[in-house]
Amino acid sequence: MLKEVAAIRYVAPLHSGGSVPGVVEADDLGTYVVKFTGAAQGHKALVAEIVVGELARALGLRFPELVLVHFDPAVGGHEPHQEVQDLLRASAGLNLGMDYLPGAKDFTPEIARTFPVDPLEAGRVIWLDALTVNVDRTVHSSNLMVWPTLGIAPPRLWLIDHGAALVFHHRWDASSPEKAYDFRRHALGGHHPDTRAADAELAPRVTEDLLRAVLAEVPDAWLTDEPGFASPDAVREAYVGYLLARVRASAAWLPTDFPTREQLAAEDADRAERTQRGRPDWLKRVPDLHGKPAAEQDWSVHLG
Repeated sequence: MLKEVAAIRYVAPLHSGGSVPGVVEADDLGTYVVKFTGAAQGHKALVAEIVVGELARALGLRFPELVLVHFDPAVGGHEPHQEVQDLLRASAGLNLGMDYLPGAKDFTPEIARTFPVDPLEAGRVIWLDALTVNVDRTVHSSNLMVWPTLGIAPPRLWLIDHGAALVFHHRWDASSPEKAYDFRRHALGGHHPDTRAADAELAPRVTEDLLRAVLAEVPDAWLTDEPGFASPDAVREAYVGYLLARVRASAAWLPTDFPTREQLAAEDADRAERTQRGRPDWLKRVPDLHGKPAAEQDWSVHLG
């Protein structure tokens, strides 16, 4: 089961994340990036974080340890921003923490140009994302970190931020387990991912027993009141059934088409030109920021 800790110090919010997670120190002497239950994304984002993160770990991918964090809003009483205070007050009780990786850097397009990624590792990450319908790991927002960045140990890729995955749990009756999604712009698509080898390796390992063990990590409180389900265990069974059916149908959704960076750049330029031509004259003076990367995260600045 996931370890449970209590927050003893709220260090700082991470405004680069849409849910405004925060860096928190806990009573086990650990430091965590905490995603709060009071965020607009709600409990389902935290469920997705646990399911995808624990699957990643079980399949041998690097993902920071998750913990359940008991949070008293008084711990963050010094935070000056009203919107953050509102979030903390709405998040009393159990929240989700991810082990803080000191000095970790975003896997940006600039880093991606020279960072060595084995084709099989790239294939494994893309396979996991396709299985769990995580379409939020793109060339412009990778949700990948490079760590460590200091010392003699070689830097490695770490997966983070899976709250947008498992899109099927927002409408259980509207998505087929065989549905294919567009992963042409995946953050690792330029590293010649061997998704077929990844499928052959990983699909047999995603068993019913593994899925049940992963779903057992999700707190009951985050699975209650789901329309159409009588109990948290019934919701768990729905996740297990859907993901098991999806892994068995991997031939239908396995991503294999990954354009080069140059092809993607040409597509972006063509899209921008067509968008510009379609704008009224007054709007042509407004910069087109579509597809631009988010601000780079550097968690180390939040430790005092």
